[in-house]
Amino acid sequence: MKVILFGATGMVGQGVLRECLLDPRVETVLSVGRSATGQRHAKLREVVLGDLTDLAPVEDRLQGFDACFFCLGVSSAGKTEEEYGRVTYGLTVSVGQTLARLDPGMTFVYVSGAGTDSTEHGRSMWARVKGRTENSLLRMPFKAAYMFRPGVIRPLHGIRSKTRGYRVLYTVMMPFVVLAAAVAPNSLTTTEKMGRAMIHAAARGAPKQLLGTRDINELAK
Repeated sequence: MKVILFGATGMVGQGVLRECLLDPRVETVLSVGRSATGQRHAKLREVVLGDLTDLAPVEDRLQGFDACFFCLGVSSAGKTEEEYGRVTYGLTVSVGQTLARLDPGMTFVYVSGAGTDSTEHGRSMWARVKGRTENSLLRMPFKAAYMFRPGVIRPLHGIRSKTRGYRVLYTVMMPFVVLAAAVAPNSLTTTEKMGRAMIHAAARGAPKQLLGTRDINELAK
């Protein structure tokens, strides 16, 4: 299986990249992002672009893939709906449209979030934008498209968020996260399980298109 990975330097993306490099079902991983991963591996190829909304210069390198794992995202904190939507909706949909044209036989997996609003009309700005993004992706002519809606994600294997605020939050909350994992294992997932579940969805499919934390953990088994 050949995989394109967007957002490989983010917290979730790092975990997904790690699992792709470890899994024998994955033959090639093409990381596409604004910065290099800093990793070297026989399976790994990289494309570094300043403007990810314009993939025309590298379209010849994006063909012949079986799946896209889209882990790129930004926080909505301090942003207007227009600003947040520019990346969350605009960039994601632009990438999706390009890949649907180049590789319609691929599976597209998008990292969304728990609480996403499929109606696009709820009170929460980020949930509306995420819902609009999901709906647009689901209408595209891919072989299959899955929206991952995790809640709390525990980073493993030394992975850290690039966002300072998130790093502080995870440090403070980690004892509670560990306790929650022991008491209610499906109240959270991990970067490892996210990667494993994406690979499973691409290789063998998933029972539904919208996948919450429990569904992700089941797929990762």
